[in-house]
Amino acid sequence: MGHILFEAVEHTIEDSITLIPFLIITYLIMEAVERATAGKVATALRKAGPAGPAVGAAFGVFPQCGFSAAAGNFYSGGLISLGTLIAVFMSTSDEMLPVFIAEKVPAGTIIKILGTKVIIAIITGYTIYFLSRRIFQREKEELKRHREEHGHDCSEEGRSLIVEALIRSAKTFGFIFVISFILNLIIHSVGEELLESVLRDTPVLGEVVAAAVGLIPNCASSILISQLYLAEVISPGAMISGLLVSAGVGILVLFEENHNLKENLLIVLLLYIVSVAWGLIIQGLGIVF
Repeated sequence: MGHILFEAVEHTIEDSITLIPFLIITYLIMEAVERATAGKVATALRKAGPAGPAVGAAFGVFPQCGFSAAAGNFYSGGLISLGTLIAVFMSTSDEMLPVFIAEKVPAGTIIKILGTKVIIAIITGYTIYFLSRRIFQREKEELKRHREEHGHDCSEEGRSLIVEALIRSAKTFGFIFVISFILNLIIHSVGEELLESVLRDTPVLGEVVAAAVGLIPNCASSILISQLYLAEVISPGAMISGLLVSAGVGILVLFEENHNLKENLLIVLLLYIVSVAWGLIIQGLGIVF
């Protein structure tokens, strides 16, 4: 056991330490973009109307930590449709992009994955939009003023761009290190072949499990799914299922601001079922990225 533990730690350090500079550079760029567009994207979503699912899917693909939260907020206030909310949630990839960039995944592969998520989010969003218009007629007057423009602000006021980027890099690196260690420990203990046969080669199971992991309202879920896919433990279909349902803190904000518990649970169930279904379609069609 001691030998396995040592190998897991050694491989985790080797795999993780080189990611630090890439994470810092990526988050510096992301933080700069987020600050430059603060409020503008949320305003565009709020004013999109029938174009909401397309606008939400397009903007949701950019890894802004507060965007899915803003969508949950806007839906709770009756300012966007259910279709738009689902489109944002499905398009959002949370921390997938920084992880893929740090792991030097080819740009073409990243674009294919993000493009697939956007297309799926638009199709699903509009389908739900037209089917639910007569079911969910919401007439709440307005959102709380302090959340109307910015949603759930995930950074502390007064932090500089560099400090915020370093903090986010450190958090993501911490999650990557822990997840990589656990994954390496499992692989060295039970064998990579067995793990792959359970999650990758068993029909449906991979998509069901990955989507369940994606429901965890924390950036760790998208990091775990990304790492499992890069390690070839889960299939492209399972990866898509997990990332489609991984909406960061958006689901938490939805439950916090929308006090209709039954409706919230139905939305989460709908998001889960649709995400699993799309993963099965991707896998059934033999699509690779």
